[in-house]
Amino acid sequence: MATRLSQALLGTFPQLRYEPTAKRVRASLGRTAVVDTLQACLIWEPRRITPIFAVPEQELLAELAPPALPAAPVREHAVAIRQGAAPTSLDPGTAFGRHTCAGEEFDVVTPAATAPRAAFRPKDPDLAGYVVLDFDAFNWLEDDEEIIGHPRDPFHRVDIRASSVDVEVALDGVTLARTNGAQLLYETLLPVRYYIPPADVRLDLLEESPKRTVCPYKGRASYWSRPGSPQGRNVAWSYDRRFLDAAQIHGLISFFNERVDLTVDGALQSRPVSPWSRPDGAAGPDGP
Repeated sequence: MATRLSQALLGTFPQLRYEPTAKRVRASLGRTAVVDTLQACLIWEPRRITPIFAVPEQELLAELAPPALPAAPVREHAVAIRQGAAPTSLDPGTAFGRHTCAGEEFDVVTPAATAPRAAFRPKDPDLAGYVVLDFDAFNWLEDDEEIIGHPRDPFHRVDIRASSVDVEVALDGVTLARTNGAQLLYETLLPVRYYIPPADVRLDLLEESPKRTVCPYKGRASYWSRPGSPQGRNVAWSYDRRFLDAAQIHGLISFFNERVDLTVDGALQSRPVSPWSRPDGAAGPDGP
């Protein structure tokens, strides 16, 4: 019987997962190096969608110490995977301290600073000798390039393709964009996103939002809202020019398919059901 790979990957979500990486991985706390290794692994704790780094404990350039302070309440963002039956999973907005496997927390201590509870030693024989580091607590490099948001998932892909299809975006009966020059972005397990040239968007009907999010594949996103529409809050976004990988969509504008009426080549598209179906549903368009 054939196996659909996306379902096989989704089926591993309840498990502790890891994958070695060949990249040189470095972390620093302020200006102080914490680790510099060629032996890092990507780690997904059970029900985590995005990975973080685990590094050999013997290669740490900082000390691990028992936590000096009690654990703070943990903020958790639980979201449902959008394709097929899958357990509720923890998105990138879930705090590092929300551990879903057995293990022990530590403070990371350098001569200049301490990162509270920023290290976690999983209790798992396959990960013996490794500690997981809180991505948000440190500055990270892969080889000589800055990594933002979270490490890139080797099983997650973004493809961008030029298209001449007619695309129209409407909200509450008002047309907000119309183009035949969209860039179509295909991202693993996410809806197709249509990135539209600003000249084809009714920016006069939108207002800039203070909301900002980060995607490790595409860069930093800024947002627009449609005044007076409950579904129109932070309904559109555009990425900066941070990553060459996403150069085709730099400066273009996309809308959440989940909250607008999207017509492609004359056919009204069904609205996907996802964490972005509601304006407050998720951190950003990159995903989970």
